[in-house]
Amino acid sequence: MEERNKTLGEFIIENQKAFQYSSGELSRIINSIRLAAKVVNYKVNQAGLVDIIGAAGEQNIQGEDQQKLDVYANEVFIQTLINREIVCGIASEENDDFITVQGSDNSHNNKYVILMDPLDGSSNIDVNVSVGTIFSVFRRITPIGTPVTSEDFLQPGINQVAAGYVIYGTSTMLVYTTGHGVNGFTLNPAIGTFYLSHPNMKYPKDGNIYSVNEGNYVHFPQGVKNYIKYCQREEEDRPYTSRYIGSLVSDFHRNMIKGGIYLYPTSSKAPKGKLRLLYECNPMAFIAEQAGGKATDGFGRIMEIQPTELHQRVPFFCGSYNMVEKAEEFMAEAIS
Repeated sequence: MEERNKTLGEFIIENQKAFQYSSGELSRIINSIRLAAKVVNYKVNQAGLVDIIGAAGEQNIQGEDQQKLDVYANEVFIQTLINREIVCGIASEENDDFITVQGSDNSHNNKYVILMDPLDGSSNIDVNVSVGTIFSVFRRITPIGTPVTSEDFLQPGINQVAAGYVIYGTSTMLVYTTGHGVNGFTLNPAIGTFYLSHPNMKYPKDGNIYSVNEGNYVHFPQGVKNYIKYCQREEEDRPYTSRYIGSLVSDFHRNMIKGGIYLYPTSSKAPKGKLRLLYECNPMAFIAEQAGGKATDGFGRIMEIQPTELHQRVPFFCGSYNMVEKAEEFMAEAIS
């Protein structure tokens, strides 16, 4: 069978031995995410036809209005993972605290925890713009057989054993890494199967796209302002093109394919940044690095940050390696 026609299931089986711990659990986690993603994809695609768009009337732990589809996606992913009895704990951006998962025999013998943003970019649902799911998998560090604790979730990103995202767009794709490169699979909706469409995805070392919410320009640190001006200057291969969708998954996906940088810095409105370290930045940083890109908080590597709380926010600079390096230069100059 030609490489481009390989299904996600076949790819997982073929690469089973490349996983650090090849007990089969990690493969089953990816398969569970594949199943949940297909269910959510169906609902996303019919969101304009049924009463599932719009706010659910509640706020999540971040104080943001929860969209109905947010709540639905959260429940689908959680229930799929719990029913398959393959993780010992789940943390979601939509939940106040982590969920402890017991086996049907009341045991705590599973080895992995998963952290997720079940529906990233949900403010774009009502206007038919691409949204996504982001996930991150860690091997637990508390003893097997005991309930998980916050310690299992508050691990630095370098400990991730898998991470990925699903993008629900003009086509639905699942992109993931287990530390051996990045591969993308596109859903054939006619038969409900994901096929390998983007093997060994790589960021171009350089790019000509910068993605930032320029409406917040006046609130940005001086280093970011200087970098944006650099991007806009007419010299060498610049000015760069400004492209900002407002869905992290969509902006990240475009920049990885075409070459670019995504910036969500601190601001006077969000002094710690807005994106969540555990649910958004760590998994995207892992994917970026595996694709030859770079991810930092403007000064240091995202995946080396030691988390202190489940819903911790950090600034995020991610994309083509040389572009992120240049942004870091401007950040360092501005405080020197």
